[in-house]
Amino acid sequence: LVFSLILLLIWLVMFLVRKKLRKEMFYTSLFTMPFGLTEPFFVPAYWSPPSLFNLAVRTGFDIESLIFSFAIGGIGSVIYEFIFKVKHKKMSKKEMHGKEHKYHFWALFLPIVIFFPLLITNLNPIYSVSISMFVGSIAVILCRPDLKKKVFIGGFLFLVLYFIFFLIFNLFYPNAVYNYWNLQGISGILLLGVPLEELIFAFTFG
Repeated sequence: LVFSLILLLIWLVMFLVRKKLRKEMFYTSLFTMPFGLTEPFFVPAYWSPPSLFNLAVRTGFDIESLIFSFAIGGIGSVIYEFIFKVKHKKMSKKEMHGKEHKYHFWALFLPIVIFFPLLITNLNPIYSVSISMFVGSIAVILCRPDLKKKVFIGGFLFLVLYFIFFLIFNLFYPNAVYNYWNLQGISGILLLGVPLEELIFAFTFG
């Protein structure tokens, strides 16, 4: 719960500071929030965190995952614009119906299409979701080459923010990673106490 609420606090600060980004943040967060319902795929294969009413262990679902997905969705969607001064430019109808751009909408849903087939493999679900998001990012770049810089820098910025957030979390809960993450089911590589897979997830999500 603390893990998710810290991220929600970051979301709230960004939301209050940048008025022009509020609509984009809020609607993206609403879109990503339901992905918190995928938690049963990750418990206990990836981790087994303590949760409100012990829901994660008993059912696989938990309230915290919805908060987490809501928060990172909004943060990830605007972090590039939050740091850099950019202006949105409305596309002409000719551009919208261009050869590449007409597939952009479908490219956004490609990670979902790829994720579920990967679940039947022996891959840990954290790798499945990261691969899915990375492929989705490449698809977006192919459809919208003008967004290439934003895609990669946005991913890097979210990675840095998430890494700092995780370091702070570890200061308060130094044994959490060892107690709740299934390190034997993943690489077991920790960077300053942060699982490598968390950072891969952060970059591909961002």
